[in-house]
Amino acid sequence: MTSETSTFTALRPRLFSIAYRMLGVRADAEDVVQDAWLRWQASDQAAVQSAEAWLVTIATRLALDRLRARAAEREQYVGWWLPEPIVELDEQTPESRAELASEVSLAFLWVLERLSPEERAAFLMRQVFEHDYADIATLLGKSEVACRQMVHRAQQRVQQQQPRFEVARDQHHALLGRFMTAAQHGDRAAMKAMLADDVQLVADGGGKVNSYLRILRGAGRVAGSFWSLQHMYPQQVEYRQARVNGTPGLLRYVDGKLESAQAFAIADGRIVAVFIMRNPDKLGGVPQTLF
Repeated sequence: MTSETSTFTALRPRLFSIAYRMLGVRADAEDVVQDAWLRWQASDQAAVQSAEAWLVTIATRLALDRLRARAAEREQYVGWWLPEPIVELDEQTPESRAELASEVSLAFLWVLERLSPEERAAFLMRQVFEHDYADIATLLGKSEVACRQMVHRAQQRVQQQQPRFEVARDQHHALLGRFMTAAQHGDRAAMKAMLADDVQLVADGGGKVNSYLRILRGAGRVAGSFWSLQHMYPQQVEYRQARVNGTPGLLRYVDGKLESAQAFAIADGRIVAVFIMRNPDKLGGVPQTLF
């Protein structure tokens, strides 16, 4: 392996992390990384002062261009758009350690979807990857003052919409285990007790499968959605715990076939948000049958 190849290989997880946060689609993020590799091969590497800075800038620009071009497609999307989940059944796989070295939840990506492409890029570069404003200004072709204002506005919006408190992983896992058991048995009251009064459920079917076109709000309605599926397919609905974007989540199977991947945000000991991915185009990396 050449030094140029080893340098890129070492930085690949970081480049994927940037592109995935920007785009929310695994295949698109991998395309960005591949394009960055081709540009790296064609560059005058001897003249590059910092390979990391150069590659991060290229990957961010490529992702930003894709995000801008995708705006028109999003307007035609049926229902709510959720990021493609990264699902791992084994918490110790190399893929988990590499691609989710800096974890990002679906709840966080959902909030980022509310930002414009430039706001998203500026916020991620500053708050997640700790770039200085001069680099962000160069990247976006704006003044440092404008970038500071953009990051400030984005940060306010993110703080307003993110879950209010962090929860320890073991507590998250335990609560989700109890919720899975209640859902498996169709225990509507038990599910409702684990949901915040103002819980919201967002589902993405992409027009490919039936899904909610509106956000469900309230413990009763969200618990009812889980109960109704169990009632509709008695003895056919099963759940399996998995890591969804680095946090405990659920895979739901109906008659042995994958129906959805689910992520949960938790605060104050209750579930405050549920994100359900049903669009089959975004579930290709998830086990399709129960085993």
